[in-house]
Amino acid sequence: MAEAARRLDMIDVAPAFTLLDAATMEMRFAGVDTQEMLRELLAGELKGRVAAVSSFGSESAVLLHMIAAVDKDVPVVFTNTQKMFGETLEYRDELSERLGFTDLRVYRPDPRLLAAKDANGLRWSYDPDGCCDIRKVEPLRRALQPFDAWISGRKGFQARTRIALPRFEVDEGRLKLNPLADWDKARIEAYFDTHELPRHPLEADGYPSIGCKPCTSKVLPGEDPRAGRWRGWEKVECGIHVPEKPGEEPVF
Repeated sequence: MAEAARRLDMIDVAPAFTLLDAATMEMRFAGVDTQEMLRELLAGELKGRVAAVSSFGSESAVLLHMIAAVDKDVPVVFTNTQKMFGETLEYRDELSERLGFTDLRVYRPDPRLLAAKDANGLRWSYDPDGCCDIRKVEPLRRALQPFDAWISGRKGFQARTRIALPRFEVDEGRLKLNPLADWDKARIEAYFDTHELPRHPLEADGYPSIGCKPCTSKVLPGEDPRAGRWRGWEKVECGIHVPEKPGEEPVF
């Protein structure tokens, strides 16, 4: 008797989401309340497929509170660059405990990469892009491997590069949600007050945007909220926010 034709195992290499998917989501949730949008997605089609990525910065509590109100089991990813303010690490622990998240995931730089590319820990001082790539981009890429989507806390008012920020993007084949894209500072402040959320301890000292300690300085009155990040460099983003554009191939 002839053997049945052997069926070869196939690996699906298609991205989980495409630019068309993001555009469809953008139209689907146009005008929909942020909390309602999160409730529908986190309890529905993205359940078990999405992580929240948080820097535990000065405004992070708002989005984390909204996510916790829907599902406290959503994994929360924090990349500890090993250059963080001690106050940020303390705030991370305080806030995640207060909100009741069950799955806080801390990712650190690969020690082999650090030994090869930043052995003295000073790469930030002459190559901030390279430092961010080693200490933040690469760890986050590892952290997101199990997920098809992730949630970002970016807002359009934060910097000139974010003015036209959409609610939905595609980044390396994953759906990226920016639930607070259209929120302004007044709305953020009102949410803090209404829900009595704790503030990052450095905010009152003049740090409206908080990243790594060597590359974060105080912001003067009237400056862009992110003016204290990488001051003196032509750099405005750490490198983790690079959405796909039409015609580009996703990198996995």
